[in-house]
Amino acid sequence: MTGASDRVLIELFLEMLAAETGAAANTLAAYRSDISLASKALGGRLSVADADLLAELSAGWSSLSRATVARKAAALRRFYAFLHDEGHRADDPGAALPRPGTARSLPKALSHADVDRLFAVIADRTSVERPLRSDLRLSTLIELLYGSGLRATELVSLPRNAIAPDRPYLIVRGKGGKERLVPLSDRARAAVATWRTHVPTDSAWLFPSGKKHLTRIRLYQLVKAIAADAGIPPDRVSPHVLRHAFATHLLAGGADLRALQTMLGHVDIATTEIYTHVDASRLVELVTTRHPLTDPAPAKRAHVDGGGGGS
Repeated sequence: MTGASDRVLIELFLEMLAAETGAAANTLAAYRSDISLASKALGGRLSVADADLLAELSAGWSSLSRATVARKAAALRRFYAFLHDEGHRADDPGAALPRPGTARSLPKALSHADVDRLFAVIADRTSVERPLRSDLRLSTLIELLYGSGLRATELVSLPRNAIAPDRPYLIVRGKGGKERLVPLSDRARAAVATWRTHVPTDSAWLFPSGKKHLTRIRLYQLVKAIAADAGIPPDRVSPHVLRHAFATHLLAGGADLRALQTMLGHVDIATTEIYTHVDASRLVELVTTRHPLTDPAPAKRAHVDGGGGGS
């Protein structure tokens, strides 16, 4: 644990939230209010609170509406996830906070046309005789986000040689230190091969920046900038949205839900079911073309029923 004060850590969290999600000022103010009030209630011990302290805190919410409790708990869970992800504490006590049964919203989605617009802008930039190094990096980042479903943290922290040109997959260590196999498209591997020629051979990272690797915040900024250039509202696009597009488009193309669960690194299949909603047209198509009781096509039915003879 870093020992930083609640106030400092709350500010760091809000900076991350603004950069990663493009949260509006009112949203940030709501987070600041909920988390700061919780810190005050615990005497400035919020960032080091354990399950017992959080139970004490949530007990004070008994007179509040379920929606308000859900909002406060969600804000604190996100805060603790940030502290854990950034190494400010070794554990994540968010599970001790109440969950008053509010429905989970579906993630934002991008259409195939939206994705095509993103890649069209990238193609224009990288097809010139001497493309900029920054554009080659951006091309590789987007290819990996949409082509493999990597999480933002997994992507920016890839080792320089994690992706081999002759191997159509990579091994990623995701949440909880669990490893999973992630398939890679030929396009993604080709983009990596081109980009790696611009990465110093002594770099430990595929996407180096300063003394470490590219930050998640910078990745979010790059993704939102390319979305704006493609004519897509930036608040509709983020690394997580591209990961979601990877999953939804695979599922719409006939991918197995269990296979998606493995590729996305979800422990619980229920998470994948929520994360990868299917559009109604796909469901209708499945029923009308594959159900065993579906009527045969008119032409085929005429051939079977024909043969003359009245009743």
